[in-house]
Amino acid sequence: MAFGVSFLAPPTPAAAHNSLTGSDPRDGAKVATAPARIELRFLAKPAPATTKITITGPDNVVAGGPPVFDGSRVRVPFKPAAAGLYIVGYQLASSDGHPVKGEVRFTLTTGTAADPSASPSATPTVDGTAPAAAASPAAEGTSSVTPVATAAGSPLPAAQESSQVRGWLWTIGAALLVGTLVVWLQRRRRARRR
Repeated sequence: MAFGVSFLAPPTPAAAHNSLTGSDPRDGAKVATAPARIELRFLAKPAPATTKITITGPDNVVAGGPPVFDGSRVRVPFKPAAAGLYIVGYQLASSDGHPVKGEVRFTLTTGTAADPSASPSATPTVDGTAPAAAASPAAEGTSSVTPVATAAGSPLPAAQESSQVRGWLWTIGAALLVGTLVVWLQRRRRARRR
């Protein structure tokens, strides 16, 4: 009887791990108009002292400002430099002390195309002004999410795409070779049985 009562009793809540519950723009979104700010929503209220939010865009341009905390929501001013992929990295501590890390990625589809030969501070923003955060070495030093560029100055995603294609070709070739070997072994066994 005691077992039945304890089985029906509601379980005690486990130590809460904070986690991301949503964002604006959402992860993987493609947006034509740059938002004025990025919003991250968490399961629990993050502590400003232990929370770090960074936004980096094409060519490592830092595109964020100081975060503003509002309960379980954190808003960061957004300063787009060019059309392309933007990565919002976050790092915070849960109430039980466990660190929580992650990122939200979205693509800005309109804006000035990034010029690999130009320095990040010379890249104009959507409204035609140079981003102030990009020119500051101190601001760049706060970025925990650092997309790497190739030696030629082109963004890494193109190189990754080429590498992935080669990887897929090798995988398909290996699968065909293994499949051919299996068929050959099966035919050989059948021939021996006869």
